[in-house]
Amino acid sequence: MTWLFLLSFYFLFLGEIFQLYNLNVSNNRYLVFRSVILTAFFTTVFYIFTPFIAPELPENRLQIVYLFLIISLPILIWRFLYMWLIFSPKYFKSIVFIGESERIKKILYQIKDDNFHNLHAYVSDKEVEGISGFQDVNNVNLSELVSVDYISEVVVSSKGFSKDIINSLNKKLVLLFEYGVNIIGYESFYEEVTDRVPREYLNHNFYNHINFSKNNTNRFYLYALRFFDFIISLLGILIFILLIPFILLGNLLANRGPLFYTQQRVGVKGVNFKIYKLRSMIKNAETEGAVWAQKEDARITPFGKFLRNTRLDEVPQFFNILKGEMSLIGPRPERPEFVKDLEDKIPFYSIRHVVRPGLTGWAQVKYPYANTIDEQETKLRYDLYYIKERNAFLDFKILIKTITTVLFFKGQ
Repeated sequence: MTWLFLLSFYFLFLGEIFQLYNLNVSNNRYLVFRSVILTAFFTTVFYIFTPFIAPELPENRLQIVYLFLIISLPILIWRFLYMWLIFSPKYFKSIVFIGESERIKKILYQIKDDNFHNLHAYVSDKEVEGISGFQDVNNVNLSELVSVDYISEVVVSSKGFSKDIINSLNKKLVLLFEYGVNIIGYESFYEEVTDRVPREYLNHNFYNHINFSKNNTNRFYLYALRFFDFIISLLGILIFILLIPFILLGNLLANRGPLFYTQQRVGVKGVNFKIYKLRSMIKNAETEGAVWAQKEDARITPFGKFLRNTRLDEVPQFFNILKGEMSLIGPRPERPEFVKDLEDKIPFYSIRHVVRPGLTGWAQVKYPYANTIDEQETKLRYDLYYIKERNAFLDFKILIKTITTVLFFKGQ
């Protein structure tokens, strides 16, 4: 039983890291093959080299290959059968969208080719280019439209319509609701699909939509998180010490200058603290003042690019975590110069300071770089989603996505 538990743990954990359970890639044969092979290979390696609680190495080393094949082949066969027999648009969630064309077109484009939704029709003031299934809001028969096929959901956005159209739609929607059709608001659907709060929540009625997760006051969760931070930061510092000789060599060859640098960042409750990083930019990169980092930033050195892609430049922040200034997971801490400007231009930006800043976070894994006000607002909405939904499972999901980002060099 111990061997079976260990093997299952490795397979499930590594499967998460190598995106074996990511439904977004479940219809791509190449990505499925890659995920299965990587998961099976590393499961085999970790399993046979775990001391004491794993079986002894077999005398016939060919049995290790048999183990790899036993792990990988049945999963490959099942996944390809799944794609052929089960993963079909007829099993997707079938929905009807109701909303003003300019307001709903972005979300329509997003769900058009995803692996979860079948857009049966959309009811709007005019047709959206490239999206089929248009129905005119002025003369649509909702009952007939919904009864043609089984509709899982009707998504409604009344913003932009006249009062007469809204009253007419509401009468028709009440009838659908009486017949058991699930009707949800545009904002709820948007949050479900994008994993960030909608822009409409950032208004004077924000308290109706944005509430702190109960875990923000759950002492067991907070103490467990701090314990986890402490243990991981110690391990991170130990690994960093082991890597120092190689980092020093890379810095000497392709990143001439100081290895470390510090910066002021805004922490929990708006209190400033000093963050530690490995230098990835040229010396004196900000002689003309603070500038947001960008994708393919010209100031980044060759070795600095490697440090950023592998996220090694962030490793010294384990010292900040150990000191309690940061957590492993939370909104990324921003510089005071930027925070002051962003608080003036983006409503409720300071809400992200109610929790400890993190080495990694939901906005970090979903939207790596933001160098305009609009992009910063988008990133804020990911942070607010995290604060609103904060829980152990979401923390684990962020951790796995971060590991995947590092392993597949998705860092920017």
